[in-house]
Amino acid sequence: MTTTIDHAPVRFDTKIAVLLREDLETWQRLNVTAFLVSGIGPELPEVIGEPYADADGTPYLPMFRQPVLVFEGTKETLTTAHARALSRALPRAVFTTDLFATGNDRDNRAAVRAVGKDRLDLAGIAVYGPRNAVDKVLKGARMHP
Repeated sequence: MTTTIDHAPVRFDTKIAVLLREDLETWQRLNVTAFLVSGIGPELPEVIGEPYADADGTPYLPMFRQPVLVFEGTKETLTTAHARALSRALPRAVFTTDLFATGNDRDNRAAVRAVGKDRLDLAGIAVYGPRNAVDKVLKGARMHP
């Protein structure tokens, strides 16, 4: 019995996207991206693929089953995208500039809880949902260089 491997590109109906504020330092961009995407998998297990293993059988953790697209924009672009994500009730994660001064999860949650949604000083957001809905949320943002 032979197995046929389909080499056609996979196109997902959904999108995982991160939008970062353009004025962040490089280390901040990496840190914010890592924190934001960490919130998606636990809440949306369907985005997680199967575990990995190398040719020796060494196991590795599963990862997202689809790419994470990273965008950047101005502070205003983030504020608008956040409002759009809320209005569309899309699953989302936020990282505010206040979190750069905290050192643990409890303080992170308290910092976000202390500010109303319309006054959050966003450093980045992550959004997941149907491609067209996420595209509308990100309108005005550009792919991260």
